[in-house]
Amino acid sequence: MSENAYLQRLFQRYYSEKREDIPKVNSFEKREFGFIPWNKQIMIRHLAFRELGDLREKLALEGPRHVYSSGTLYEEPDHLDMNQKGYNGCDLIIDIDVDHFFTPCKEHHDTWSCKECGLTGKGMPDKKCKKCGNNKFKNVAWVCDKCLEIAKQSIVRLAHDFLLPDFGIQESELNIAFSGHRGYHIKIENEKMRSLSSDGRREIADYLSGNNISYEILGFKSKSNNIYGLRRENIGWSQKIMDKIEDLLKGPSSDIEHLLEKLNFSKNKIESFKNSKDVFLHIITSKNTQNIWAIEGYSHNGWITFLNGIAKEIGIEIDEPVTIDIHRLIRYPGTLHGKTGFKVQELTLKELDFFTPLDEPKKNLDPIVFYGKNVNLKLKIIDNVIPTIKIKGETFGPYKEGDIIEVPNHVAVMLLSKEVATLL
Repeated sequence: MSENAYLQRLFQRYYSEKREDIPKVNSFEKREFGFIPWNKQIMIRHLAFRELGDLREKLALEGPRHVYSSGTLYEEPDHLDMNQKGYNGCDLIIDIDVDHFFTPCKEHHDTWSCKECGLTGKGMPDKKCKKCGNNKFKNVAWVCDKCLEIAKQSIVRLAHDFLLPDFGIQESELNIAFSGHRGYHIKIENEKMRSLSSDGRREIADYLSGNNISYEILGFKSKSNNIYGLRRENIGWSQKIMDKIEDLLKGPSSDIEHLLEKLNFSKNKIESFKNSKDVFLHIITSKNTQNIWAIEGYSHNGWITFLNGIAKEIGIEIDEPVTIDIHRLIRYPGTLHGKTGFKVQELTLKELDFFTPLDEPKKNLDPIVFYGKNVNLKLKIIDNVIPTIKIKGETFGPYKEGDIIEVPNHVAVMLLSKEVATLL
């Protein structure tokens, strides 16, 4: 039996035994569905289900590798012509996935190889291969508690620092889910958000990520050789930036130095800033000053560079095309992720605070559905290097190509799903 055939049968059995665990999302019958089968990596789209039982039956019958549904609502979600579906608006979807931003742990557990010349490396590849200039890579991405915690904290900040206070979103309108692999997504079911165009969603994506901020609109200006800074009284981004600057100035000087070095400020300008930090802190926290920002060596453009750096620290790293797209499909809750075998787990904001996907103690929230201490599988490693994996409190690996291993069922499913091992 091939690995894909084995995994498909495993998924089929799961969907048959756990069919009652597959939830019904709001406006179920108006959403388009898409499946990716095990025998090819092409999505079968334009599917619709009138009843939840029909979806559950199809999942049990086919056991697809990946299952998606649309954030968009349609009159005829199964129509093959997108223009004939009858668009009724789209939920705002925000995806946070560690695939899209740097985390230090990737240097230990992610690998890549150039598809043209075979050059290999760890972490995130450059945009082009240093050896041959090719821009196509094979990436093998893994998960660890560190990168998943970073993704989780980004979702928490997104909700508490942006969506709830700045947009007036109600907590009940947030549909949060662990993707089953490297991140989380939020689907916001709000009528005003549903009516937004792609351009409107792009503006929200910019706002959340801190891109293209007009500091002049927030009050920053140069006048008569003086530079007037932002004020905390202005809510939104002005307040967020001022709070961040205050935290920076109250912290160790090494934090200031680290930020300014990242922004390519010269050593003299970094020292000038550090020497002026107490005076600057007094200026931005005192209500009786004119809020003139004056540090030797810092011109208007220098301050803009500094503010952009602060905004980058505050903003959320989101997958912007997902938010902008009004026809986007996202993973359906309760289904299985075909690269890990983990479940797409829905969470409330309160549940999210303590959620630990690789070692979740609450059975109803545990995404590792194939966990079993008494079922082991023998595998052969076919990838160059498999990093150390810690899951359910146990450590596995590292492994190298050709290794014969015997591991618990849930670990075997992940290795097979990632196509780095074969059955023996």
